[in-house]
Amino acid sequence: MVEFVAGFITTRDLEEAGKISRALLEKRLVSCCNIVPGIESLYWWKGKIEKENEALIILKTRKGKTDKIIEEVKKIHSYEVPAIDFLDIEGGNREFLEWIEKETEEVKE
Repeated sequence: MVEFVAGFITTRDLEEAGKISRALLEKRLVSCCNIVPGIESLYWWKGKIEKENEALIILKTRKGKTDKIIEEVKKIHSYEVPAIDFLDIEGGNREFLEWIEKETEEVKE
């Protein structure tokens, strides 16, 4: 049985969020990406608290794709240590989960 996750990636700005989202979609690693502009992030970095305006990508995919997503995002992302997190999807709209499964199938040529 296929397991599903929702992923969260913070980015420098909307342009970077769009670039990452498109790359993940083109490789069929995700079924969709929602880009949330204008989030305010506070975090520890190199011994002090930083504050930045960022964009957030919320993505849906199969659990088995997470390692490849991390690998691809690290190739594109501008941050030294990008935040790339996943949460298991427990339940949900069965038709939506079937859609995620269909859209993240390996492309056969």
